[in-house]
Amino acid sequence: MTTPDSNDTNGTDTNGKGDTKGASVIVNAIAVLRSFTADDPLLGVTEIANRVGLHKSTVSRILATFEQENLVERDADTRRFRLGLGLIAVAGPLLAELEERRVAYPVLRELTELTGETSALMMWEGNESICVEQIASRHQIKHTAPLGARYSDALSSSVQVFLAKQPEERVRSLLRSGAITYPGLDEASLEDYLLRLKDDSSRGWAINYGESSMDEVGVAAPVYDHRGDVVAAVLIPAPRFRVSKQRLQILGESCMAAADKVTARLGGKASGAGRGGR
Repeated sequence: MTTPDSNDTNGTDTNGKGDTKGASVIVNAIAVLRSFTADDPLLGVTEIANRVGLHKSTVSRILATFEQENLVERDADTRRFRLGLGLIAVAGPLLAELEERRVAYPVLRELTELTGETSALMMWEGNESICVEQIASRHQIKHTAPLGARYSDALSSSVQVFLAKQPEERVRSLLRSGAITYPGLDEASLEDYLLRLKDDSSRGWAINYGESSMDEVGVAAPVYDHRGDVVAAVLIPAPRFRVSKQRLQILGESCMAAADKVTARLGGKASGAGRGGR
């Protein structure tokens, strides 16, 4: 039986078990990287070991290798680990090749200039909305997220955008399994949520008015490709104290207009909100 500490291997044995062990090492290494989040950017060896279910000695060896490659670095004061700049070198070619990101960038800059608030481009991966581009607000008090930040909160406006285009049974499955989080979920609230997604589609943009965080407001609108598939979402996060219900409408309409511009640049068709949406 393979224990966590026996996953390290330098080759393949005659039974082919080395291949399995090598794969386990890779899986463990990925798990260590994914243990860092926007909410918990600094982690110690014990914290990581508890999160990923590995022995501390295994985690220490993985981190030592990552540190050599600049994939993680130690905080000078706490000696805990954070993700390193080497990850940017790894992810850079992918980000450069994301057509949605390249096409959206000038539109996001224009949107931030227009609204004064942060604008971001979100993409969907499995059951998470991921930030792949962002233009920060010029205001001193603002809401931003690091590139790569992931969201799986059902009330997140960008998550709503992506789920609104999923089959209802898929949405039910994601919420019931907990893959998409919804506090206090029951059958009644699930049905209400499905109705909410329909309203989002009809309106053309989704709203999170202090529901995930009482101090933050988010509006998001879908970006379509030439096939009519939702490939991204434009998001405006803003401090709640700066967003009245009247301004919320303005931000939502501005967000939708920006998403439509990105859609057009991708060769897609604008959402046509106010005429039933999509």
